[in-house]
Amino acid sequence: MAVVTLDTTSLKCPQPVLKIAAKSPDMKSGDILEVIGDCPTFERDIRAWCKRLKKTLLFIRNEDAGQMRCQIQF
Repeated sequence: MAVVTLDTTSLKCPQPVLKIAAKSPDMKSGDILEVIGDCPTFERDIRAWCKRLKKTLLFIRNEDAGQMRCQIQF
């Protein structure tokens, strides 16, 4: 199991989700993608993407300076 970090800070919708979608083919079952972002719709977009693709959203939380961090398990 690998943990990969993807920084989408300063990218606006839909770019963070597009970056996640581009990274997903590299992820193996059980891998975790940690995503950092500051887009106003980050949480809503991540939740919708995980639900649509049946990925497990382990957590999503607010960080410092308006950033959010989430982990998605593949």
